[in-house]
Amino acid sequence: MKFIVGKKLEMTQRFDERGNVVPVTLIAAGPCTITQVKTAAKDGYSAVQLGFGARRRLSKPLGGHLNGLQTFGALKEFRVGPEEMYQRGQRVEAGVFAVGDRIEVEGVSKGRGFQGVVKRHGFAGHPVSHGHKDQTRMPGSIGSKRQGPVAPGKRMAGRMGTLQVTVKNLEVIEVDADKGIIAVKGAVPGARGGLVLISGSGEMKLESAEAKTAEVANVANAAIEPEDKTGAVTATSSSAAEAPGETPSI
Repeated sequence: MKFIVGKKLEMTQRFDERGNVVPVTLIAAGPCTITQVKTAAKDGYSAVQLGFGARRRLSKPLGGHLNGLQTFGALKEFRVGPEEMYQRGQRVEAGVFAVGDRIEVEGVSKGRGFQGVVKRHGFAGHPVSHGHKDQTRMPGSIGSKRQGPVAPGKRMAGRMGTLQVTVKNLEVIEVDADKGIIAVKGAVPGARGGLVLISGSGEMKLESAEAKTAEVANVANAAIEPEDKTGAVTATSSSAAEAPGETPSI
């Protein structure tokens, strides 16, 4: 399977082949690094832990866990099959996804604070007529003495939002591997800057962190012009060009 951790940027629009407007969500996907590989024999299940973002300080236990890697701001797990092989230190970038992939995005929905039953559960409220003073948005009766205590799960006012939400069957519209941005058709849960987990089916091609560092170093070395290390200075003068024993012309 394919998976990556990203950050929700904003919603915008794209145009398809027929000129229709398609609402999309831009996600800064990766780059991520595999920080831990869990196996069924050792941990009881097969999973891959990804590190994303950065932070200034780490606790000592977390610093030991990320020994040899950078200080990641978030660590997220993805369940994988026992036959899939991954290694610690491999990089996961936005290029693992392609246009047309079907994915699911998991994130924390926006927090709405403490809300009443009309906004939280869609109650219609009471009619605005005589005898309903201050009862327009009230929940109404919640039970009786004969019933006993309030039944568990009764829809009432309370905290709304800030829940783990998963949206499935989303389509990848555009992939910018250089900038690490994925355009997903439709809306994804969470506010701008929120953390999202993207997963889908397909083969994921990874590369190690050492290979990526070597590639960057090769590109940097190729951009530098080679210097002349011989130190020889070529200069032409009238005296050097003339043969020995000849009188220089005036």
